[in-house]
Amino acid sequence: MRYFVESYGCTMNYGEGGQLSEDMSALGHEEVSSADSADIVILNTCTVVDTTEKKMIRRMSDLRKAGKEVIVTGCMAKVQTGRVSIRLPDSLIISPDRYCDFRSEVSGKYGIGCSFAKSRHCSNIIPISQGCLGNCTYCITKFARGRLNSYDPDTIVSRFDSLVRGGAREILITAQDTGCYGTDTGTDLPSLLRLMLENKEDFRLRIGMMNPDSLMPIADDLLDVMEDPRIYRFLHIPVQSGSDPILTSMNRSYSVKGFIDLAEKLRSRYPDISISTDMISGFPGETDACHLKSLELIRTLRADTVNITRFSSRPGTEAALMEPVHGRISKNRSAELTEMKNRVELDNNRKMIGERYYGALITETGKKGTMIARTRNYRPVSLCSELAVGSFADVEITDCKSTYLIGRVLNN
Repeated sequence: MRYFVESYGCTMNYGEGGQLSEDMSALGHEEVSSADSADIVILNTCTVVDTTEKKMIRRMSDLRKAGKEVIVTGCMAKVQTGRVSIRLPDSLIISPDRYCDFRSEVSGKYGIGCSFAKSRHCSNIIPISQGCLGNCTYCITKFARGRLNSYDPDTIVSRFDSLVRGGAREILITAQDTGCYGTDTGTDLPSLLRLMLENKEDFRLRIGMMNPDSLMPIADDLLDVMEDPRIYRFLHIPVQSGSDPILTSMNRSYSVKGFIDLAEKLRSRYPDISISTDMISGFPGETDACHLKSLELIRTLRADTVNITRFSSRPGTEAALMEPVHGRISKNRSAELTEMKNRVELDNNRKMIGERYYGALITETGKKGTMIARTRNYRPVSLCSELAVGSFADVEITDCKSTYLIGRVLNN
């Protein structure tokens, strides 16, 4: 049968979607490029905010009307099974903690196919653990993913080596909190990275999102490992708020000063490191003063990327019982944060005009005949050149927008 994996949400979910695709191919089913041409759609769901949950519900209804066989995976398959069953009563529902049974459940219902071709991609995602050690008051994902369960390093490295042999040039390792990998098994993230780096091929490794409190204990060791030029000098570290009282209410176990000190530590070692962060606007109890603290943090931190999300109350979480901020106020604050972050990001990018980056990886096709390259510090560069995905190029930055750089290929 023909199948299509339709993933939503975080990098972790997309990585697991890739593995589910491999499972389907291993069962002999044929991957196609869209849900429209598929017999089976694996709907890999996300429910992190209310708008996303509603989108998932609408998508389930659309697929049912289209007469598709649907396999529901991802977070909704765990925490909102009832809502899924109402809309797709005859579908397989396989939660993340049951992915080990995915092949047997699928083969039991749909049998074994006859197509065993493997697809090869330049970029791939490898999940390295399930769950986390946090207990954030707003997070519904912890109910779907549970406590930290780090995957076996030998299994991870074997998959990594296989992908590189198959032509992958960019590997993203990811988890709910990448930094706490191995805390439950007596190892850690830098040790895992060192095992991967024993592979002598030319590739790029991107480290996934990690919380500040999980990064702090391993920061020195991680920075040592990042000396290898095959690891992007890029870290995604969500701060969520510039207000200490709000961080306490979120049950985030660090302070704003602790976060700033961590960023300064990273930059003192690698001045060119790219830092991405997340912020939530309108969290319950957020005052005008708290909001101003968040604006100030964006201005002083000068992160290369800031992802702004309006608070969304999720059922069953502690934050759902807290006094909400009025929706209009939250919306206005989100707009102000977005305006500030756009100014900072554009200013950061302008300072990079004239810089040259050697060995940038061409990762994808862009718009209007352009190609997208990733620099040593994972900055996206739009190039008006015909270049093969998976190849490397030396580039010079000639212009920019707030969200990406524009460059030209240097003559070798």
